[in-house]
Amino acid sequence: MSSENGTGDGGAAGAPPEQLALIRETVRKAKEPRAKPRTWRGAALAAELPVARVLVDKGALHLDRYFDYAVPAELDADARPGVRVRVRFGAGRHRVREGRREGGGLIDGYLIERRAESDYAGPLAALAQVVSPEPVLGEELLGLARAVADRYAGSLADVLQLAVPPRRARAEERPSPPPLPPPTAPDAGSWARYERGAAFVTALAAGGSPRAVWNALPGPGWSEELARAVAAALASGRGALVVVPDGRAAARVDAALTALLGEGRHALLTADAGPEKRYRQWLAVSRGSVRAVVGTRAAMFAPVRDLGLVALWDDGDDSHSEQHAPQPHAREVLLLRAAQDKCGFLLGGWSCTVEAAQLVESGWAGPLVAAREQVRRAAPLVRTVGDAELARDEAARAARLPSLAWQAAREGLRHGPVLVQVPRRGYVPRMACAQCRAPARCRHCAGPLQGQDAGALGCGWCGREEPAWHCPECGSFRLRAQVVGARRTAEELGRAFPSVPVRTSGREHVLDTVPGTPALVVSTPGAEPVAEGGYAAALLLDGWAMLGRPDLRAGEDALRRWTAAAALVRPQPEGGTVVVVAEPTLRPVQALVRWDPVGHALRELSERAELGFPPVSRMAAVSGPAEAVLDFLTAVELPREAEVLGPVPLPVTSPGRPRRSGAPPPGEQWTRALIRVPPGSGAALASALKSAQATRLTRGTSDPVWIRIDPPDIG
Repeated sequence: MSSENGTGDGGAAGAPPEQLALIRETVRKAKEPRAKPRTWRGAALAAELPVARVLVDKGALHLDRYFDYAVPAELDADARPGVRVRVRFGAGRHRVREGRREGGGLIDGYLIERRAESDYAGPLAALAQVVSPEPVLGEELLGLARAVADRYAGSLADVLQLAVPPRRARAEERPSPPPLPPPTAPDAGSWARYERGAAFVTALAAGGSPRAVWNALPGPGWSEELARAVAAALASGRGALVVVPDGRAAARVDAALTALLGEGRHALLTADAGPEKRYRQWLAVSRGSVRAVVGTRAAMFAPVRDLGLVALWDDGDDSHSEQHAPQPHAREVLLLRAAQDKCGFLLGGWSCTVEAAQLVESGWAGPLVAAREQVRRAAPLVRTVGDAELARDEAARAARLPSLAWQAAREGLRHGPVLVQVPRRGYVPRMACAQCRAPARCRHCAGPLQGQDAGALGCGWCGREEPAWHCPECGSFRLRAQVVGARRTAEELGRAFPSVPVRTSGREHVLDTVPGTPALVVSTPGAEPVAEGGYAAALLLDGWAMLGRPDLRAGEDALRRWTAAAALVRPQPEGGTVVVVAEPTLRPVQALVRWDPVGHALRELSERAELGFPPVSRMAAVSGPAEAVLDFLTAVELPREAEVLGPVPLPVTSPGRPRRSGAPPPGEQWTRALIRVPPGSGAALASALKSAQATRLTRGTSDPVWIRIDPPDIG
């Protein structure tokens, strides 16, 4: 037997020399220290660009900057700009081992860039992990997010939480489809109804960047017109982005685009799609597979490549104002994108906001309107019922309807559905004096008195009943409902028209469409369903309740809501009639009768210019506990031309009631100061407020203040 086949002494002693060398090498490597993931202690760094500049996902203003980290060699390939990473944050300088900072909690972030060396002279912590090699933060999106953060005195991390959706691993694993070639340029279609509509579409298709404020004609054609504008931008080889207030409007534009261009050319970004599907659609846009996006508010940050058009529908809707910090408005974000990408801009709606009118008056955008003859052919007939008519018509006010509204509803039901708009949802009405309209208040807690289902009068705060109320202002014993909810109105109309079906649409249950058969459709503002063939008539009740809100935008908002409802009614040549129960001499009512929202917006703009109110000036609201607001105003270094209004007390939020943005927590007393600067000083104001807030956070001030730039509601 040869020595190679012999057992020898057994074990390692009898092993061949090659095996002994291998065993010794394995033992030697096992004794060497291994790099630990998440700290990478002892690991070699990347040979090239070993420093990563990272934005950590912490929204505190005093941390709104980049931090440098070392890049381990094993992460070199995946650590590209724009990817999500995890880092250890918060370690002190004394936590250093082997030249590497350690400690701190793991936190998410974005890798902004790779550098050859760091500006920081001390030891760097290492990247803990590359969460995904998918680059989700491109240069354009980063630049937009930084501009929005500076515009609204917020942090870049907070903006990116709004701009980049949460990761879904399965969506990243699926490849996106290849991009389709540009479609052919569409014809003008119904854009020919507008004086410059055909020229606008032609300019987009030719690669131009026209900017327009579009006052849309009544009717359902707006979604098809938006789709043609998007198709024109795609035909030029560029991308397009459309932002609408809600999922119902997004579905209409989605259907119009699909009918015009077919499947696969656009993405629909709404919350109704679900997190994974929405992220998959977002990735298709980010990867360049899809060049057009239609979505709700969050879609304003969609990373569309080579933008040729940004469009916004109904910019006065509250849904366009983000409720999370730093609370940007979709209109302002799209204006920033239009300036950043030098693309076309389209701001459309049935009504016209003061901000839209200012864009035209300044010359930044052109008007896109129809001739008066075209407006008369498309708009319904609008009639009014004021207090004088109501006083003479008390015997005929069955179901709270004056005779004119009653006749319009009865006549409209012969030909189709009738829309009834009420200012609030629900059943229980709040009460007011029938003579002077002073709100009826509880004698115990000053809460609002409400009419209960059984007819008793009770307090909406403390629940006490009030059997013998009289008005402390005029002494009257008669009550009237301030605002009756949609369910109560539907119940009353059902009794008044017993043979007609009654449908309701509101927050709990919003109808998208209703048949063209006779029916009463009771809806709150913004929830009006579209009727097949249009409504035969519309009744806009309790108009004084919307006009009487203590807010700068009360008239503008009331006109916008009335116009949105009236636009669903058939044109006057087809018998369409709208009855608005409001004082006919008021400016918003007259604008509705003439169907002239642009003229109303221009008049409002001129008055605000005289008073120095937004949008002519830039304004910020600072609210919080009284001492904190005074301390902040003392510390902040405002621009020289800034003017401080207040502080004044804010209404106390009642327990159990929804808290508005910027309102105090239930039961707490806050004050608010308004800071106003002239045009051109908005950036300086935002910078000063952001710096002062960051200083307070660095010092650990206990009572925070709430800062909001250009608040939509300033009272």
